[in-house]
Amino acid sequence: MDLQLEGKRALVLGASKGLGRASAAALAAEGAQVTTVARSGSGIEGCLHITADLDDPAAPQAIIAAVLAAGPAPDILVLNSGGPPMATAASATPADFAAVFPRMFNAQITLAQAFLPAMRANGFGRILAIASTSLVAPVPGLVLSNAVRAMLASWCKTLAAEVAADGVTVNLLLPGQIATDRLTSLHAGMAAAQGLEKEQVTARSIAAIPGGRLGRPEEFGDIAAFLASPRAGFITGSAIKVDGGQTVTL
Repeated sequence: MDLQLEGKRALVLGASKGLGRASAAALAAEGAQVTTVARSGSGIEGCLHITADLDDPAAPQAIIAAVLAAGPAPDILVLNSGGPPMATAASATPADFAAVFPRMFNAQITLAQAFLPAMRANGFGRILAIASTSLVAPVPGLVLSNAVRAMLASWCKTLAAEVAADGVTVNLLLPGQIATDRLTSLHAGMAAAQGLEKEQVTARSIAAIPGGRLGRPEEFGDIAAFLASPRAGFITGSAIKVDGGQTVTL
């Protein structure tokens, strides 16, 4: 299937590794002109890269300026950020939430709002937020991620209805257990908290996945590329799970 992405402009956040990198690589492979954003180099051949730290409140405006200096506004925006530290609902403080808000919420909506007018004027736009299956089944020990991602998801769902008539879609991708550095780190943290070996936690996690394995980042990237394409024009306001069947809610 031709995804009709040739010549489309895409901006992908958190693209130096993991799911952001996989999404950027898939878009580039389909012919999109991809600009990546991360704290370090993306290493994706052929992609313009902007080095920025989304924890810095000044980063969104710097990214906007750099993107527009290089060319027209993007047609496709992939919202993504590094995950927050582990914390329980009983222990997380307002300061803990305040520390992750700049990158996990403020930067995301600032960039989306900056590029929305051009998308609406052109009659085509794709905003895709990388979230987590924790939106529908909160993960123990990840209350910062659970709560802040839920807020971004609500914003995305509201925005989807506001801009659908202008040819702009807004969707969320909800990854489950996908083999990334982030998952390895989480499994290590869970193992330490429970007095287990990391391999035991990973094996237990795989046992809970009906697919019987961890997902591959490339599989996730392919789905992101489809949702970002003109082919997916009638999908908006959706939260699509990529989890091997693990999350039981519909």
